[in-house]
Amino acid sequence: MVLKLYGSPFSTCSKRVATILHEKKVPFQLIEISLANRENKSPEFMKIQPFGQIPYLIREQSCSRVTDLKGIAHFEQVASVETSHFNPYAEGAISESVYKPFFGEKPDTTVYDGHIAKLGSKLDVYDAILSQQRYLAGEELSLADLFHLPFANLLVQGGSKVIESRPNVARWYNELASRPSWQAVKDLIHSTA
Repeated sequence: MVLKLYGSPFSTCSKRVATILHEKKVPFQLIEISLANRENKSPEFMKIQPFGQIPYLIREQSCSRVTDLKGIAHFEQVASVETSHFNPYAEGAISESVYKPFFGEKPDTTVYDGHIAKLGSKLDVYDAILSQQRYLAGEELSLADLFHLPFANLLVQGGSKVIESRPNVARWYNELASRPSWQAVKDLIHSTA
């Protein structure tokens, strides 16, 4: 049975999941949910995802249990860095520079600049970490590295220099952004099954 990814082909969160599926070469079917038409809040979608959030994955076969508890703990530690020190500021900046204009709202440059400044101070720490190792968790790629791609890409596309101005962060981002898994979803997600 094919994995079903309910999401928007433009959604940063859907792109995170699709990147991982491509990275792991897991076939999936994209079930497109239009955020503009609020399909994620439709009664039909709310039956399968009561919070009305995307992305949402459905796999109708049983999954094997994960037994590498040390690996899980290390992933959680590194993922919490993205969740706490990158995502809030990157998403805030993108909300001002991309999402507000998309929805016909006026961006607030003071709010944008504040998010970029805070993100910059966090990326200074990333730059120090990445000066000593290839990826955030060490020498091997992790999901936590890939989780950064959707918002990092929008920052770069939007003209922010917050990533490119830090040599180790720039090297890390460029390596991640060149991966075939990201290239497959960066513009638009397509089913692979």
